[in-house]
Amino acid sequence: MKQLAILGSTGSIGTQTLDVVRQHPDLYQVYAICAHRSIDKLVEQAKEFSPEVVCIADESLYEELGRQLSAVGFEGKIWAGADAIAQMVTMPSIDVVVAAMVGYAGLRPTMESIKAGKTIALANKETLVVAGELMCRLAMEHHAPILPVDSEHSAIFQSLVGEDGNEIEKILLTASGGPFRTFSHEQMEHVTAADALKHPNWEMGAKITIDSASMMNKGFEVIEAKWLFGVPVEKIEVLVHPQSIVHSAVQFADGAIKAQLGAPDMRLPIQYALSFPERLASDFPRADLFALGQLTFEQPDLKRFPNLGLAYEATRRGGNIPCVLNAANEVANLAFREGRCSFLRMSDIIAETMTQAAFIATPTYEDYVATDVAARRIAEELVISNKK
Repeated sequence: MKQLAILGSTGSIGTQTLDVVRQHPDLYQVYAICAHRSIDKLVEQAKEFSPEVVCIADESLYEELGRQLSAVGFEGKIWAGADAIAQMVTMPSIDVVVAAMVGYAGLRPTMESIKAGKTIALANKETLVVAGELMCRLAMEHHAPILPVDSEHSAIFQSLVGEDGNEIEKILLTASGGPFRTFSHEQMEHVTAADALKHPNWEMGAKITIDSASMMNKGFEVIEAKWLFGVPVEKIEVLVHPQSIVHSAVQFADGAIKAQLGAPDMRLPIQYALSFPERLASDFPRADLFALGQLTFEQPDLKRFPNLGLAYEATRRGGNIPCVLNAANEVANLAFREGRCSFLRMSDIIAETMTQAAFIATPTYEDYVATDVAARRIAEELVISNKK
């Protein structure tokens, strides 16, 4: 049985990973779970799966977590804080780390997992956005496989199986277009966070749903694809595909295109990352191509969705600029959700932060940490100045 550590176990990817474990209790055992603040869900999961370790990122909740776990008879280890999470993922019994924490917070524990030689089922795209070069180098040094969980990168990975040595001409990264795909610039001036959270196809957490609406999520996936598959950003093309059935594709040097299709259900790529190279039976929904009738594709509009263009720019500039992009986006995304900036203003904040932040061509881990702090400060100042 594979022993799993699930970082972000109470979030969308974490809970769906537990669905996969429920389907295959003979293959997977939950060794450790971790959440940011969701104590009630964490306690329910601990009661059901009896992990060895339960960890809460917010240290102020440690005593309350202990009380609630004691009340349900939990006898394992209870840890709290960023240092504890980083230590937890290195435990010898753990085979696979499901990296599903949201945002920059997932960088350090994923890095420690890699250095410990664990297999990484990667859902935290910010890890490769912020420090892709460092993470890939460490993965090579420590022989730590990184298996993508994002549906798009899983589709690319599946399309590449059996194609060793064959030249990739282009990666075709699909995007749903989000809730504002057909909105004009004028309409988007007035959208609210509640509007942006109504994704047409996927059930996701608030932060990633807003990123999807602004197409920053797709920009992050472009950067992630560059590092995962070793292709220059010029060979990565985004296609808006409203049906979300073609999850992504690869075009080879002979012109052939291989794609992976399926219903929009994250449990399929999660299970594939855990079971690779095997395909396990499941009762997940099937895509009914007859009912769909047609599949359509459009070019993304970078004027209405400038975040995608900013991600391409950050990738071309390299160094610590993708780290700046991520930090500014996290600040702007939260400000929008809190009603402190408009939907369109988010892109302005990110672009200005990329202009103001100091450039470091070959950053170390410590440089990434310092860059994240500095970029957040710049972005927050821009949010505040706009409100005055």
